[in-house]
Amino acid sequence: MSAGIASTLKDLNPLPDDLTVVTDPGKKDRAEALADEPTASHALAVADHEEKGAAQQPHDEEEVVNLGWNAPQSEIANPLVGRMHNEELWLLIRRFNMQMYHLKEVAHPVPGNLDLNIADEEEFSPDKLRSNIERLYMTVIVGLIAFVKHIARLRSWRETRRTAWFCTAYFVAWTFDFIVPLLSLTIIALIVYPPCREVLFPPAPIALVDAKSGGVQKPKAGVLGSHDSATGAPENHKGEAVEAEASNFVNGIASVALSSAAGKHPQNDPDEEEGAAHDVVPDPTALAVGAADAKDKAAGGKPATTHDKTKVPMETAMWTKMRPVMHGIADVSDTWERFANALSPTPPFPRETYRLRLAALIVPLLATSVFVTSYMFLKGVTFGIGFGFFGDPVIQRGLSFLNRRFPNWQKLLELRNTILKGVPTNAQLTITLLRIGEANKAPLPPPPRVDEPAPEQPAEVTEEHLRATGADWPLNATKEELDEAMAHDPTVPHETGGGDIDASKNSKHGKKGGKLLAFFKGTTKAAVETAIGTDHLRAKAGSTPAKNRLGVIPRRGEQPISGPVDFKSRYNGRKGHVYITAKATIPCVAFSTDSTIEKIGSVDREDLHPAWSVPIGDIRELKKIGGYGWKAKLVVGWALDRQVSDGLEIIDKRGNSWVLTACPLRDELFNRLCAMGGQKWEAW
Repeated sequence: MSAGIASTLKDLNPLPDDLTVVTDPGKKDRAEALADEPTASHALAVADHEEKGAAQQPHDEEEVVNLGWNAPQSEIANPLVGRMHNEELWLLIRRFNMQMYHLKEVAHPVPGNLDLNIADEEEFSPDKLRSNIERLYMTVIVGLIAFVKHIARLRSWRETRRTAWFCTAYFVAWTFDFIVPLLSLTIIALIVYPPCREVLFPPAPIALVDAKSGGVQKPKAGVLGSHDSATGAPENHKGEAVEAEASNFVNGIASVALSSAAGKHPQNDPDEEEGAAHDVVPDPTALAVGAADAKDKAAGGKPATTHDKTKVPMETAMWTKMRPVMHGIADVSDTWERFANALSPTPPFPRETYRLRLAALIVPLLATSVFVTSYMFLKGVTFGIGFGFFGDPVIQRGLSFLNRRFPNWQKLLELRNTILKGVPTNAQLTITLLRIGEANKAPLPPPPRVDEPAPEQPAEVTEEHLRATGADWPLNATKEELDEAMAHDPTVPHETGGGDIDASKNSKHGKKGGKLLAFFKGTTKAAVETAIGTDHLRAKAGSTPAKNRLGVIPRRGEQPISGPVDFKSRYNGRKGHVYITAKATIPCVAFSTDSTIEKIGSVDREDLHPAWSVPIGDIRELKKIGGYGWKAKLVVGWALDRQVSDGLEIIDKRGNSWVLTACPLRDELFNRLCAMGGQKWEAW
């Protein structure tokens, strides 16, 4: 009993549990298996949970259970993990797949006792920058949009009783100089007692609320097909609409930037008749190649590539600063996710610990606010501003002393080591859920693949999604007004703020320009198909790059049915299967060209004779690689309208590397390998 209380009090303490980053920065701590519990994530994965899902049920420990990897959604047990709907689980896995590219094992103790943190020197790539911006939209920007619309509802006085209570409480507290204690008590209540959140801020679909009036509006998608997206677009599975919005958010930024670089100004264009030059050439903003130089030439100037001496240094400076910018975006998203997971914990993480810790930090503010006057507060703030502005000599000497006496002291002050210690990001939460499946030899099935578009019909809206406090009507709108706003209207998505926006937004190739693009697409398709055929000849001649490209473009209609134990792929161009053996004493990942794996459906056999085998505990690095280079991948996707199967590189602790290619379920294989062992990972 006392040990349990001590453990709880330690968890509530907003101070780092592990000081070795300062006292012993060279300390190494490695684990070989999940059962060694090197982090809190591993410990939670192997723990015995009270509420169990299908992946946590006891079964024959010698076999890996297939929970529906190749089955339709209706046949998959729900929930797979206790206290968590499958839609929530698949949302996390989908976004984990988009976020994780490259993992390396870290031997040192990890911040907050959770691995899968972002490395300080993570690799930069434009695709990863795009992924981080999309993640920023899905977490921070959508959250801020929801916050703004909650404030608009409150200020509008449409929900009269709720706004009246807020107004009365505020001005009574103002009269008696009790504003700060009131705000402190409100924040504590919102943190500690979740039901009061829906009383003070009743839910409503984001797309249904007008940010200016606080009333009801027609969603930008023309129909309320989802509850948590800014446009209300329809979706087949929870979270897909927000993910599509995030992708189009980045595309929109790129489109505006490219149009600006190309000097697109349609309002000043003369009227052209059919057959003129504009009808022959494609829109330069759609080509995206040399657009800025073309603008300079058209204006009678010289292109930047030859005459502008600022081009190279400016490009160098921009690209050099992209990595810290990308890292900063990721840190903002991580912190936002941690606060969200602290306020609304997801199993298997504890329900109350993080909320109580956050609330405990507000209590001193509440206590001091009763005695501190506004004059004392203002004097303290102005002193701090003055000291920060003029006290640089003292500050620098203090920092030098700390750096000399306590190296890495900054690490101890990070939020993930103090008030948010033990609170996971969504990626850390996802890998913990994946580890739960692996600990029980029941790998979590991947999110269902749906090729059909979401139906253009309103989503079901219940009190969980739309409600008001007390006797107010939700958004002060009648049922008829709500039904009309949620109904499908195909004209709404095309509405803009005026004709100038319409003209700038549209890309027109012209009839002949469209034919020209079609001609280029046809010739490119023929060239790509020829290159694919040539790869087979080059591979037979011994070309390693050609071998790695074999099978990257699957045949039409071919279904990537494999897993959870064996995964179709190629090694050195040879067809085969990667398979994971958990039945042996030492779990391994291996590759075999034996075709009987697919026919018999079992890999726990002694007659397979693998080409190579790596113990799971020996894996040091996992890296997703492309089936083609990024430029070739774009050409193939455009010309052939086909998916490209990517690959995976596995590196062991001795530096040996195995490159798997043409693996349709690359993400699923990656997830199993990173979740099976006792490694502490770091994202690069």
